[in-house]
This record gives sequence, C-alpha cells and structure tokens, in this order.
Amino acid sequence: MIKACIFDLDGVIVDSAHYHFLAWQRLAKELNVPFNINDNERLKGVSRMESLDIILELGKLKMDDATKEKLASKKNAWFVEYINTMKPEEIYPGVKELLQKIRAKGLKTALASSSKNAKTVIQLIKIENEFDAIVDGTMIVNTKPDPEIFLMAASLLKLKPEECLVFEDAEAGVEAAVRGGMKCIGIGSEKQLGKANLVIPRTGDFKVEQLDSL
Repeated sequence: MIKACIFDLDGVIVDSAHYHFLAWQRLAKELNVPFNINDNERLKGVSRMESLDIILELGKLKMDDATKEKLASKKNAWFVEYINTMKPEEIYPGVKELLQKIRAKGLKTALASSSKNAKTVIQLIKIENEFDAIVDGTMIVNTKPDPEIFLMAASLLKLKPEECLVFEDAEAGVEAAVRGGMKCIGIGSEKQLGKANLVIPRTGDFKVEQLDSL
C-alpha cells in the first residue's frame, strides 16, 4: 500500500532544468564546446561534477580537479542568478493541487532532488510547506541511478521503500526508484521511461484515485 509520494524537482514540479541548460550552455560556449538541448538530456538526474565531465567529454577536453571545481562553481553561480527570478507561476499546471490532494488523502510527501539548490527553488515558488521531508544534492554521496536519495527520503518519512511512489522525469531517476524497491510514475516519454509502473505526459495529469491501483 502506498503511504507516501516522493517527487523529483526538475521536469516534475517545475522547469528549473531549463535554467540548468542555460547555465551549462553558457559554460560550454566559454569552453568552445558544442552543446545543444539534445546533449542536455544526458545531464538529467546526474550530479554537477558528472554533468561537467560529460561536457568536457563532448569537447574532448581534460582538466585537473581544481579547474573542474572552479568551472562547476561558475556554472552554479550562473544557475543561481537565473533561478532567483523564478516565481510561483512557474510550477507546472496542477502540481500544487496534486500535492495538496495527496496530503489530504493522508499520505506523506517528500522532495528528492539531486540539485544542491532545490531548497532555494521550492522557497521561491512557495511550495516548501507541501513536503514532509526534503532531500537534496548536499545530503547524498551517490547520485541517481543509485537509489540513495530515494531511500533517504523514505527513511526520513519513516516508511519502507515499497510504501513509496516516486515521480520522475529522467531515465536515471526511474532506474534509481526501481533499484530502491519503489514504484514509479514516469513523467514524459514511455520509450525513455519504460521501466516506470506508469508513464504520463505531465505530473498534473496524475489523479489521486490512481494511487489505489498501484
């Protein structure tokens, strides 16, 4: 029986992924590395340093750890600059209402995002009070597809993995949920997210009544 819903942030609740793309694209341009929206798909759900490694790989560049840290910090500063303009209207349609209906049904909710800026984002879009637990990139060692982030969320909620339902838009995130022994709703393409228990186009399309059949 599902007792909690765990939500990823980027691409599930809000499109902060777009701001990540703009910041990575800006860095790639500075490094003279071709980088487009299709390349950006590889960065979904992975850590900042892993994302940087992918961009360096695209440009066939090698750098020492100290230089990579500086580049990652520069990218993050640009990202924070972009997200500080975010407003509550940027929440995907129906998501806040879905969170409220889930909680009204007596289930717990958690946010589980690899982003180290997740808390800032949910404060800016004014939904921080809709979650019983929050796990972000500052709290974990292993990134998706490792299930650590979801298992930590379940632990904070004091629930077993099989009692949790994950909402994810990235292949790595769906894989993490499956590895963690949780059911998963994929947001996006069934071709890409086929391991999920159910795939829907948008988070707001999910109906709380569907919880009983999962």
